[in-house]
Amino acid sequence: MYMYIGIAGALGAITRYLVGVVMISESVFPFATLLVNLTGCYALAFITSRSLPISKKLKSAIGTGFIGSFTTFSAFSVETITMIDDGQIGLAVLYIILSVVGGIIMSNLGWKYEVAK
Repeated sequence: MYMYIGIAGALGAITRYLVGVVMISESVFPFATLLVNLTGCYALAFITSRSLPISKKLKSAIGTGFIGSFTTFSAFSVETITMIDDGQIGLAVLYIILSVVGGIIMSNLGWKYEVAK
């Protein structure tokens, strides 16, 4: 089980890094982190709310390993503090609202999709 989670975690971390590379922006707003966190909220809710024809090991590897390392609360926190430190209070508040409310909405969408089928 640990091996599956470790491999999936490595793949999630690499994917997270690649999203950051592709989305290089001059903006002070952390779009890449917001994107991976909202996508991760949807994906985790989607996977955990479904009866998928995959093993428990694979489901844990995807949820804990891949999605766990793909999303990043620590980057969200540091980016928020950096914006506050730079005097960009409005952007920091917007980022917090989009991240928290958006994460809940995306999780709800992922969960509701399964319930509707």
